[in-house]
Amino acid sequence: MVEIPAEVREEWNRRDGPAVFTTVNEDHEPNSVYVSCIKMRNKEKFVIADNHFDKTKKNIFSGSYGAVLFITDENKSYQLKGPLQYETEGEIYRYMKTWLDPDFPGHGATVLEVEEVYQGSDRLA
Repeated sequence: MVEIPAEVREEWNRRDGPAVFTTVNEDHEPNSVYVSCIKMRNKEKFVIADNHFDKTKKNIFSGSYGAVLFITDENKSYQLKGPLQYETEGEIYRYMKTWLDPDFPGHGATVLEVEEVYQGSDRLA
């Protein structure tokens, strides 16, 4: 894991709209979904609520790495990549339930452990 740079953490709070979450299947075919139920957990992780994952969940269980892409209100784009974990109990799952709207099912919590950070094509970490 790498620490998400302070600049990116600040820009995360200025994002415009939902983030894009991408995984790949065993045949290396990408699958991208919009996610609005996502939080930066600390300086190294994102937590994404699984409310209706299908292909995404299958990809996670097949060992997929993931990427989160977001854009700011000033049209700066950032992408964070890393391995994924899926949790249905424990600390991260309970954390997700504290901020998830109770009308959403929250079947599980996906954790992206950040290993790479980009602004556009420039690698920041």
